[in-house]
Amino acid sequence: MGQILAIDYGKARCGIAATDDMQIIASGLDTILTPGLMEFLKKYFAENRVDEVVVGLPVDLKGNLSEVETDILKFIEIFQKEFPTIKVNRLDERFTSKMASFFISQSGKSKKQRQEKGLIDKISATIILQNFLEQKTR
Repeated sequence: MGQILAIDYGKARCGIAATDDMQIIASGLDTILTPGLMEFLKKYFAENRVDEVVVGLPVDLKGNLSEVETDILKFIEIFQKEFPTIKVNRLDERFTSKMASFFISQSGKSKKQRQEKGLIDKISATIILQNFLEQKTR
């Protein structure tokens, strides 16, 4: 069994999280500048077995898709051409950034650390992945 990787895709940065090989625990991996995402994934997939990827679905409170969805769909199209054997899933990412900010504020980190957007992206990806794992087990 391989890992499941989650991507919190953004125009500037992408948060990345992954499970262990048993697909039990979701852990934040890194925050990658969006232009370098495919290179990061190629290297990561060369070193790790990944069965599935879950990409956040940016939906607002009214159920409308965010404008970044156009970029995400382009990314998924390129991803599927590059990695045709890896299944791509989508998961509603509503509130993940707010939840990430809350968890960071409760962690005892300094104000400067709490405001680091890259940390929020990485934790958001971890929340997306944890939610995906919970849905899979239901």
